Amino acid sequence: MRVLFTAYPERTHFLLMAPLAWALRTAGHEVRFASQPKFTGEITQAGLTAVPVGRDRDLWQLLARDPSWLGQSDKGGMPLPYDVADRPAEEITWEYLSQGYAAQVERWHKTSNVPMIGDLVEFARHWQPDLVLWEPLTYAGALAAQAVGAAHARLLFGIDMYGVAREHFLRLAAERPAGERTDPMADWLGGYARKYGGEFGEELITGQATVDLVPQCLQRRAGGLTYLPLRYVPYGGPATVPAWLRRPPKRPRVALTLGLSTTGHGGEYAVGVQDVLDALGDLDIEVVATLAEAEQRKLKRIPDNTTVASFLPLDALAATCDAVIHHAGFGTLATTALRGLPQLTLPWDNDGPALAEGVTRVGAGLRLNPKEATGADVRDAVLRLLSDPGLSRGAAGLRGAMLAQPTPNAMVPTLERFVAERRERAAAATVSGG
Repeated sequence: MRVLFTAYPERTHFLLMAPLAWALRTAGHEVRFASQPKFTGEITQAGLTAVPVGRDRDLWQLLARDPSWLGQSDKGGMPLPYDVADRPAEEITWEYLSQGYAAQVERWHKTSNVPMIGDLVEFARHWQPDLVLWEPLTYAGALAAQAVGAAHARLLFGIDMYGVAREHFLRLAAERPAGERTDPMADWLGGYARKYGGEFGEELITGQATVDLVPQCLQRRAGGLTYLPLRYVPYGGPATVPAWLRRPPKRPRVALTLGLSTTGHGGEYAVGVQDVLDALGDLDIEVVATLAEAEQRKLKRIPDNTTVASFLPLDALAATCDAVIHHAGFGTLATTALRGLPQLTLPWDNDGPALAEGVTRVGAGLRLNPKEATGADVRDAVLRLLSDPGLSRGAAGLRGAMLAQPTPNAMVPTLERFVAERRERAAAATVSGG
């Protein structure tokens, strides 16, 4: 079958999608990956066939001018209205959701999708994919799939804040008079659906299914949606393992890594790196810190027990470590979890706090607020990570949950059946309609 992947140009998201694209390709299926033209190099560097669509315009360009563009709370976490995934149902109001959706359609979703929609639909009509797998906010993928009658699914690699928020929205909409059920998402997507010969349906927002990389013990799922669990496979792009990393450490090794996205787009780390390194400097451990070069230049000193690198393949580094300190980005968190390591999370942005809460809930690590934590707080937490057998057991349990999910290779037959079932359903509907 022909499988079309699509995402807006966000490297960390693409890296999480690539292993499934490889699995489908090596199983004999034709695979294409569509994104904006500037992202072509990232796709082809991973050995995948790129389809440049639309024009180069994305959310980061707006955030560079106005960091508050998404309406994120000054306490961090998920942007409105998707932060309702962190709230009890009784605290969620119709006004907050409807106004939040209206804001994000204009600020976020149009920015990420409108530049791609027309070209993506055109390519889908030319290539006729059987299956479209789309990053959970690349609604252009759902529109293209509907335009050609292809099966389609979201590929989820974080908290399903979008599905949970939509579930609350539909619940509250049902309680309102018919004339007061404003729906910014349906109005926007429905207009494009009709343009290409279709009509609005909830699957344009939440897919016909959701392929989910997050183990259920960490995830927050929406009722009524079909989730297909998938094991995370570490992939960080081109990398070289240095000779020193192949030698066993003589002391407990702790990795410090604070992510690619923030500094890659001109931002700064939420925690004071110098303070953390200084606080860990007198411990009988080895610290390996992967820091962006711009952040390295801010350092006034590097303790004797610390090695600083611009980039190391995290899976290779984690294999030599006893614990990891990180920002709770899903790729970093999942790579650490697959190695069965206790982790200290310093979450701030997006779904990092929710994922970090899950890690602490299952006993696999500790969590600190990076805006409040001192180097001494990090030091105390690291000492506990290295000495508390309960955290080691919790980390082993989280590793087991990760390994229990089907590999990308095992997911291929599931997706083949999913496409076949959608075809059969469509054929039966055609017959009954005729």
